Amino acid sequence: MKIPDSDHTCFETVSSFSELIDTDFHGTVNALCWKRELNGDFREVVSQLQLEENITVITSEDLSKLKLSEYGETAREIILNDLRLLKDFGASPTLNLLKNYERDDEFDFISTDVYSFHVDRSPVLTDTFLCTYHGASSDILPNDQAVQNILIPEIREKLKALHEGPENEFETFLEENFFDLHYQSKSDSQPITLGQGNLWRLAVDHPEQKVLPSIHRAPVENDGEYRLLLIC
Repeated sequence: MKIPDSDHTCFETVSSFSELIDTDFHGTVNALCWKRELNGDFREVVSQLQLEENITVITSEDLSKLKLSEYGETAREIILNDLRLLKDFGASPTLNLLKNYERDDEFDFISTDVYSFHVDRSPVLTDTFLCTYHGASSDILPNDQAVQNILIPEIREKLKALHEGPENEFETFLEENFFDLHYQSKSDSQPITLGQGNLWRLAVDHPEQKVLPSIHRAPVENDGEYRLLLIC
């Protein structure tokens, strides 16, 4: 699926991995996209992998054991190269074969699962990298098109009722239960689909981060189709 042109206010496109990791976030830009049109048969790769749970981690060794056609081999080499690039950079990428994530249905007024618009938080200043090779792809949302759930009055009142501690511990309660990481899109919002094959770098929530964290969500999976997702 095509992504919008790079003049959008929350992301910019780059043309190489080195540019992806060397370009600074700035202003309202908190996402960078190495926009790629990948050759190779990623569907063939997925068809030969074994899903053991709803989310199965696929290793480089797993990929190397597959008997693939020429186009499948091309896809495999692209994935292995992406893993090498990120590891050499110092990241810890994981390749997931994904049927679906676990849903959060504990509360009917707020969700804390990855299908909800959310930001990532890290104890160290780092970034989130992700690439969907097969299946539905994630969305990002410009920060000015979203509202933090805990700032919505009716949700905040219900969270206060849920909180059983002192008033001065309420904000800590929100953080410890990850309620503060989740957002609702505004009625006129325009989510940006990340597309297949593109390698993205997203800003996370950290005190030393110079921009707002990137708001994103996992997609609802297509019926009968697994996702193949690189993430770190």
